[in-house]
Amino acid sequence: LFPSKAFFNKPTDIRSAWEYALKKAKIENFKFHDLRHSCASYLAMNGCTIVEIAGVLGHKTLQMVKRYSHLSDSHLSEVVSRMNEKILG
Repeated sequence: LFPSKAFFNKPTDIRSAWEYALKKAKIENFKFHDLRHSCASYLAMNGCTIVEIAGVLGHKTLQMVKRYSHLSDSHLSEVVSRMNEKILG
C-alpha cells in the first residue's frame, strides 16, 4: 500500500505516508487513531448494530463501542424526523 522509495517491494512505515497525505490535503489536528472513531460513527449512522461495530473494531465491550461511535447532528435530526413521521403521519 505504501511502498518504500528505496525498495519498491518493501513497505515503508505508515507514519511517513500518513503525515505526507495530511500535509498534501492541508488537514491539521487529525491523528491516525481518529479513523477508528470515524469508522465506528459511519457504521452506526448506516444502521449497524453496536454488536456489529464491536466486531468490526475488535472491541470486547459495548461501552467501548459507545466511546468510539459519535452520531452527527444531521443524522440525529433525521432520526427525529423519521420518528415524527411515524407518530404524526
